[in-house]
Amino acid sequence: MQLFLILTVIIGGMGLSVEAGLLGPLGTQVGDLWATFSIFGVGAALTFLLMLFFSPRNSPSFFSQPSWQLLGGVLGPIYVVIITVAAPNIGIALTMIGILVGQIFKSLIIDHYGLLGTTHRKIDNRRIIALIFIIAALAMVAQV
Repeated sequence: MQLFLILTVIIGGMGLSVEAGLLGPLGTQVGDLWATFSIFGVGAALTFLLMLFFSPRNSPSFFSQPSWQLLGGVLGPIYVVIITVAAPNIGIALTMIGILVGQIFKSLIIDHYGLLGTTHRKIDNRRIIALIFIIAALAMVAQV
């Protein structure tokens, strides 16, 4: 099961690179915020259709959940605007590696302290070395 999930997130990461490639030219043509809006509009419509057919009918109410859990709705558009602006200017590879550095760094902190209701996973030397390798990749792609 773990291998399947790892492969799934790798494929999802590939999709994000394609999305960055699509958003850059769209943002140039219609504006960065309109490009972001289009991504979320299409995504919301698709998600709504999926919910109609596949969402459990007896799940707890969306509105009864803690409001801090809705932060993803604020963070998502910020992320999309960043890749919409950055990808055409610094390239998709550098944009995605930069995003990855930020994700891994913050993920290590969230795991280490068990924040946001996640399982506690202590930062160890292997995880620090992995972060260093990703930072090295960023430096090599950026040619700094």
